[in-house]
Amino acid sequence: MKYYPVFLDIKDKKCVVVGGGEVAARKAERLLDCGAKVVVISPKLTPELAALKDKNLIFHITAEYSGDLIDKAALIVGATDDEKTNARISSDARGKGIPVNIVDDPQKCDFILPALVQRGDLAIAVGTGGKSPALARHLREELEATYGSEYEIFLNVLGTLRVKMEKNAGAGKEWFDSLMAAGILNLIKDKEIKKVREIVKKITGEEVEVELN
Repeated sequence: MKYYPVFLDIKDKKCVVVGGGEVAARKAERLLDCGAKVVVISPKLTPELAALKDKNLIFHITAEYSGDLIDKAALIVGATDDEKTNARISSDARGKGIPVNIVDDPQKCDFILPALVQRGDLAIAVGTGGKSPALARHLREELEATYGSEYEIFLNVLGTLRVKMEKNAGAGKEWFDSLMAAGILNLIKDKEIKKVREIVKKITGEEVEVELN
């Protein structure tokens, strides 16, 4: 395996996106989803990025890229359309010991970003080591069709049960298997919330709230 798979906590950490185009906008939005303090470096912004700026969701540095602008960042994403600028971003970030991703250029990256299926706190990542984004996208689409919103709801139930049943953690696999065998995912999908609560109570002895999306 070429890359070490990891989920990184970047909440409230400075994360820099260099570039003001559509790709930069997508990268900034994903970082915001994870709670990062996003800094965008670019003379101009797409309407999407400008809207984020207007809402004070990102900090915009209206300038061409320079190495001093990335100091103290937790990570850097280079999303410009200029190869020389991207090379400088990569070199500067590595020189400062900051993990860097240059979009569509794995050779200049310390990390690459997987295709992602997200259902609330459930994240399923697909990586191909940078060899085929098209295959990663294809697999992501298959996974999106398989794992619907019921998994987000079920995960929230499991999270509640984990807290309530912390003292009985050793029995976790047993009651999890019982919930799955009872068809709880299909019941959630069919919005049979009363039955879901009854099954959870019967199997675990705990009452839980079940919130539909």
